[in-house]
Amino acid sequence: MRFIAVLRTSEAHGFPPPELHEGMAALGAEAARSGVLVDSAGLLPIATATRVGVSAGRLTVADGPFEDPNPLGAYAVYDASRDEVIHWTKRFMDLHRRAWPGWEGESEIRQIFGPEQ
Repeated sequence: MRFIAVLRTSEAHGFPPPELHEGMAALGAEAARSGVLVDSAGLLPIATATRVGVSAGRLTVADGPFEDPNPLGAYAVYDASRDEVIHWTKRFMDLHRRAWPGWEGESEIRQIFGPEQ
């Protein structure tokens, strides 16, 4: 099964410290070697975002910045069991806790809808 874990956090924290970047690179390499990590990346600030939407039958395109107290900051796609994804996501979040004192955020894990459903 495939899952996506998305990280939500305030951009008020700024960019991650180098120790966190190094830890995330090592954790990502380990997850890739284990065969569960399909893709992962950090996302640029919401000020660089563009939203395309439909409202009242009209198509809209809007450039950021947008008001969102906890925008998406990163994602990871896994091909693994739910328990395995929780394991890797907990490690990712614990890495943030240890490497970035005062940082707060949360990850949401969702199964990707595929042909088997």
